[in-house]
Amino acid sequence: MILHSPGDVAFTLFGFPVYFYGIILACACLIAVCVARFLYSKIYKDGKGDFIWDVSPFVVILGIIGARLYYCLVNLDYYFFHTVEVLNFREGGLSIHGGIIAGIIGLYIASKKYNISFLRLLDVFAAGTVLAQAFGRWGNFFNNEAFGLPFDGFLKLYVPPAFRPEGFENFPYYHPAFLYESAADFLIFLILLVVLKNFGVKIEGLTLCMYLMLYSLIRFFIEGIRLDSALNVGNLHIAQIMSAGIFIFAFALGIYLAARSLSSKVD
Repeated sequence: MILHSPGDVAFTLFGFPVYFYGIILACACLIAVCVARFLYSKIYKDGKGDFIWDVSPFVVILGIIGARLYYCLVNLDYYFFHTVEVLNFREGGLSIHGGIIAGIIGLYIASKKYNISFLRLLDVFAAGTVLAQAFGRWGNFFNNEAFGLPFDGFLKLYVPPAFRPEGFENFPYYHPAFLYESAADFLIFLILLVVLKNFGVKIEGLTLCMYLMLYSLIRFFIEGIRLDSALNVGNLHIAQIMSAGIFIFAFALGIYLAARSLSSKVD
């Protein structure tokens, strides 16, 4: 089976191109918020579910800004000399690690403003975010990006010559790394639903920790086959280093939250 992008432009409106990437990103943001709203009302019975709509602008806006700034930082050799293009969101170029960090900051601000549990917000948005990522990765497909090493197996991605990295001009087919991550993200979403249902009230914050650990693990290995990774440090991509750091942090935080919950029950 050969995957072949139809191009990055979905349609033209009054002479203005509307890109698949933008449409998918907008839908992904809506998915994240709707899922978070549904799960919050389903798991927690504090009557604050509708506040998710008020919280969402903090998460979405700061998340997108953070994702863009992080992407520009790891591609500083280009954006240092093209500073104005940092603001050109339409060209693409977002990093999920930056989005996660900025989104968490946004949730913290929102939790104080609306007097909602910060950890509960983190948990439901973690589930919503990973499902949004599963959908959002398809934006990379239309942009002919986030593909892996040359591959001529059963399921492969055709990459037009204009998008092939230097040194790989003669290879037409590649690993559809975006698809691997999309499928893995959906699997993580299903796991998080189980964790949230069983531990959402008992250990607040555990769902977030599971999300960070599982996604970091998946991203570490998928990043190893990608050809478009930015800012390598030795033999590791910066995304792999970030994933390893986040995994360790989330693992330690999860143990702390579980121990704190157990201690409170004993007391």
